[in-house]
Amino acid sequence: MKDFVAIDFETANSERSSVCSVGVVIVRDGRIEDSFYSLIRPEPNYYNSWCTQVHGLTQADTDGAYIFPIVWEQIEPLIEGLPLVAHNKAFDESCLKAVFRAYQLDYPNYEFHCTYQVARRVFGSKLPNHQLHTVAAQCGYQLQNHHHALADAEACAWIAMSLL
Repeated sequence: MKDFVAIDFETANSERSSVCSVGVVIVRDGRIEDSFYSLIRPEPNYYNSWCTQVHGLTQADTDGAYIFPIVWEQIEPLIEGLPLVAHNKAFDESCLKAVFRAYQLDYPNYEFHCTYQVARRVFGSKLPNHQLHTVAAQCGYQLQNHHHALADAEACAWIAMSLL
């Protein structure tokens, strides 16, 4: 796969619709062409301490941010016609579907691929785990700023360029 979009969401709480940041990396012809990052005012708009501990974002960071539909209007033309790739697509795809439902938007049935699943097949027990930073390092990419949505999307793109 030479043309795709790597995507990563961070959430504010245990509700999958509570996306509070998104990172998008557009790959065309096997090269990173563009990227997009935005904070998002989550729905529902509260943070639990566990999520904040993971990504460092708080309600103060996103109180002035746009809601998801406005952010997605910026993303949609960038990703049109491209398959989406995520590391553990079960999480990111469910977040995208949940936030579309929360705002009563029609979900366009994006094609999703999972670098986590591919990494498990390719590397198996050769790696101690198949977490994003471990697989990225195996593919030659040193992930800095793990759990920042854009940094994680870049790592996912690198893995996808290597394995898909």
